[in-house]
Amino acid sequence: MGGGDDLFARPTAAIRLTDRQRLDWLRLSRSDNVGPRTFRELLNLYGSAAAALEALPELAQRGGSRSIRIATLAEAEREMERARAFGVSFVALGERDYPERLRRTASAPPLVALRGDLGCLQRPMVAIVGSRNASIAGIKMAAILARGLGEAGMTVVSGLARGIDAAAHEASAATGTVAVLAGGHDQIYPPENEPLLDRLLPAGAAISEMPMGHEPRARDFPRRNRIIAGLSLGVVVVEAAEKSGSLITARMALEENREVFAVPGSPLDPRAGGTNRLLKQGATLVSEVDDIIAVIQPILSRPPPEDSLEEEEEAMDGADPGEDGRSRILSLLGPVPVTLDDIVRASGLPVAAVRVALLELDLAGRLHRDPAGRISLR
Repeated sequence: MGGGDDLFARPTAAIRLTDRQRLDWLRLSRSDNVGPRTFRELLNLYGSAAAALEALPELAQRGGSRSIRIATLAEAEREMERARAFGVSFVALGERDYPERLRRTASAPPLVALRGDLGCLQRPMVAIVGSRNASIAGIKMAAILARGLGEAGMTVVSGLARGIDAAAHEASAATGTVAVLAGGHDQIYPPENEPLLDRLLPAGAAISEMPMGHEPRARDFPRRNRIIAGLSLGVVVVEAAEKSGSLITARMALEENREVFAVPGSPLDPRAGGTNRLLKQGATLVSEVDDIIAVIQPILSRPPPEDSLEEEEEAMDGADPGEDGRSRILSLLGPVPVTLDDIVRASGLPVAAVRVALLELDLAGRLHRDPAGRISLR
């Protein structure tokens, strides 16, 4: 990237952003229509967050938007100041404290806000999730599994929700547990679990990608769930109804090639409907903690998968689709999601040119990307 913000640096040669670069990253990530994938492509194209910020208005205009809200320096400085008051630090993708397995996911947050004992983020992590309206047996099982994983040297990850999440955090608070927040660090949900969060922070950590002051909404919980899955070697579902959010976490884990485990339950209990279905679909059955450890330990001895991020960097290397190319790509898109490869083949344009045109449409708020990365027009 020629001296810019090296998003793709490996942990063996981890970057460290300057204070000004960190503010630029925060501004870019808080600007309209800049999600994790868009952030990555902007840095690929421009080499630094500062250069990308300058280019945003023109890019959005090319995509068909008259204006785009860009987070100001003053806004970023205020958020940084509030974060410091809560003991929160912002860690960038590629910095040493950024969780390694999360870094390798397709939608890794550019910046994560962390507090607590960050050492627990460097140990092997396993998520335990499940029903908010948990049974006594489910809560007991979550605690048994969490305690056993902690004693085996693993960090337990969950979402600080009522029920199974809270039981898993409580049981592993002494050995290390990570709470993934759906809102900002100063907007804990549910509020009654704030004392639990305080108890887990001495040996554990809390992580969020959301702004300080952000109160979680329904759509923020699936975003949180992808981080739970991304941090972890595997996801254990203890109790989950057929339409539970825990099943979203399990699906996201599968999309990132993580292990999925499920605790069986009575067919007469609706809270077991989702877990029993996961077992039918091939999830590993869990009746004791050793069932999890037996699957996780061999993974720890394997080398991590190779990154594909460097290939993405090259693919964005300075291509202008031109007005004809932009029109052609726009005419090919519609409400039905399609892949990048579909668009490249149908348009006959180079991959880099297609990616730039899609970036412009994205910044204009005209694209929708589904969890699999497929693209459609809004």
